[in-house]
Amino acid sequence: MMRKRRQIIAMGLVVLFLASLLAGCGGQAPATPQKPKEVTMYIGTVEQQALVIAKEFEKDTGIKVNFVRMSGGETLGRIRAEKQSPKASVWYGGPADTFIAAKQEGLLEAYKSKNAEKIPDNFKDKEGYWTGIYQGYLGFVLDGRFFEERKLPLPKTWADLLKPEFKGQVMVANPGSAGTAYTVLSTLVQSKGEKEALEYMAKLHKQIKQYTKAGEAPARSAALGEAAVGITFIHNGIRLIKEGYTNVKLSVPEDGTGYEVGAVGIIKGAPELEAAKIFVDWCLTKKAQELGQNNGSYQFLTNPEANPPAEALPFKGAKLINYDLKWSGDNRQRLVESWNKAIKE
Repeated sequence: MMRKRRQIIAMGLVVLFLASLLAGCGGQAPATPQKPKEVTMYIGTVEQQALVIAKEFEKDTGIKVNFVRMSGGETLGRIRAEKQSPKASVWYGGPADTFIAAKQEGLLEAYKSKNAEKIPDNFKDKEGYWTGIYQGYLGFVLDGRFFEERKLPLPKTWADLLKPEFKGQVMVANPGSAGTAYTVLSTLVQSKGEKEALEYMAKLHKQIKQYTKAGEAPARSAALGEAAVGITFIHNGIRLIKEGYTNVKLSVPEDGTGYEVGAVGIIKGAPELEAAKIFVDWCLTKKAQELGQNNGSYQFLTNPEANPPAEALPFKGAKLINYDLKWSGDNRQRLVESWNKAIKE
């Protein structure tokens, strides 16, 4: 009898507890969190890859991707301008130097994806503000016809670009707008020393036909015969060869070159934070990283389980400088200002 009475009291307490919960929820059970439906991104990869990334992510997760394709410098400027009211949640693609500058300015949200545990430490921020997704080497994309017609050897060093025959025949992006061109600037400063590097850039300025807005544009200009030399990432040239530009030749500076680590990060104050985290988890997987090589992107990959594109392997043995990503990111604004001053003197 006593046991039965205790059971009745216990059941009554449970009923009262549940009733109080329902009362706190307006008479309804607590709502289940809604699955994210879409996410907005700024993407720095080539348009073809961006479209495939968006399509495959939606197919795998049901989350629709809205994106704007911009170069690294443009994206950083946009995020700065929208700091008080972010319009996008994810920054995907573009050199990590620019992400480091964004982190320094408090523009990124830290997120350590479990999938980032596989990524080597030198390809990610230890606090989770950005994670590397690919690695691309700097080099020269060349119009082979220019060299064949003049019986000239292909440039093999940075100094070769200063030869008289290349006056008005070199194109590179502006380091203030393009992460690619900033990587060029940072590479030369880190390998030559700042004074010598800026002196070199001032001499190179006299060889330049045009500074482009986007980092990949010099490669296409060389392919079209608009310039003999385009300074950019080698994978931009590989893509053009795959597109059918048989005149394109590639060269990596034998005296040492720099590289980018293309990254992904979440924008501070992301309006679609949960969707952003899901995307970061997804884009670090083997499957997602291997999408690029079938869609116009031929970089080396950061996930050790992912297979790199065969087209990039001939350049695997290139002489790389000891490129310091953190130093490069921390000094971005100062170096760009110094470059501006050097080419105007």
